[in-house]
Amino acid sequence: MAKIGLMGGTFNPIHNAHLRLAQAAYEYCCLDQVWFMPSGLSYLKKDLPVPSGDVRADMVKLAIRDIPYFSFCDLELQRPGNTYTADTLEELTSLYPKNEFYFLMGADSALSFPHWYHPEKIAALCTLGIVNRPGTEERSLCEMVDQLKFRFQARIVLIPFQEQPLSSSLVREKLQRGEAADDLLPGPVAEYIRQNGLYMDLHF
Repeated sequence: MAKIGLMGGTFNPIHNAHLRLAQAAYEYCCLDQVWFMPSGLSYLKKDLPVPSGDVRADMVKLAIRDIPYFSFCDLELQRPGNTYTADTLEELTSLYPKNEFYFLMGADSALSFPHWYHPEKIAALCTLGIVNRPGTEERSLCEMVDQLKFRFQARIVLIPFQEQPLSSSLVREKLQRGEAADDLLPGPVAEYIRQNGLYMDLHF
């Protein structure tokens, strides 16, 4: 049985903190692999301009190509309609019944977890790997974890992570202003963005 971390997200664009977060989860949870899964049509971000799935897939593949235990998964990109984590996990557990899945998320996402689409299904199909980022109030986080365990019988691992917050929106804003963001991005991704003129405006 393989232990697989699932790193989902729009990846608009993928940045260095995504990779460091996945590395922290890989080491702390003793995972065999981390699968990066760009989302298709996210119902949570339907009003945000997002490059095509092919473009985001290209960036993810470039970012992880030299790390043997990081893999690309296009399952959500191939599914038509809105992307729901519950549906993804149902499909993955059906395709790979011997794998143990860890769904990785930040503490901010965990706070909104009760409002996700079928959170009870998600909790039943995987372990939630919640990344404890700097600035998260420890007592509030522990209370939230206790609530998720009680309400959804969730299996939860808290993953320590000392990196300062970095968001894709910050990267996009810098690029839109014409500023370099090479220090925030994997080198091949920064070059891909330059070559394709991405994020110079946000109308894709």
